[in-house]
Amino acid sequence: MKEIALHIMDIAQNSIRAGADEIMISVSEAPSSDTFTMTINDNGKGMDEETRRKATDPWFTSRTTRRVGMGLPLLQMNARLSGGEMIITSAPGQGTKVAATFGYHHLDRPPLGDVSGTIALLISANPAINIIYTHSFEGTEWSISTAEIIEELGLEAVTDLTIVRSLKEIISENLAEITNFKA
Repeated sequence: MKEIALHIMDIAQNSIRAGADEIMISVSEAPSSDTFTMTINDNGKGMDEETRRKATDPWFTSRTTRRVGMGLPLLQMNARLSGGEMIITSAPGQGTKVAATFGYHHLDRPPLGDVSGTIALLISANPAINIIYTHSFEGTEWSISTAEIIEELGLEAVTDLTIVRSLKEIISENLAEITNFKA
């Protein structure tokens, strides 16, 4: 995958398939310490130890619609290419946490990509799941969640296209305030 945002979408979709009703997505940028971290933590069904070990094998997948699973292996590869690592923590009934670190300034670190569009799409396409997105840049943090948006707007779900566009714009504007982010 060519962008971190695409990795976020892929791992979040894994969380959704695992029955999560809350997915916490965190991006932390720390150029001063040459660190970029992406973490996705869910409360889905989790994995047993054997499945967790196999999860980075591209020839292993728990999906029945295809025989390969490239998301986690590609994330691990991209992290390692930039001097980082990926760690999966999971247990049955306790959810899964995928954490990937990258060298912030490393030439092989994928760009962030359209994270605003990715988060807006995840929130609007999954109204029953509380998606919590937190982005920090050198210690300054901003976050948004499905529950917060629904409560603030007095809605049952965030599915209207106008709201989705506004949500993407709000995310972009807030990220621009804490980073040198450009949509």
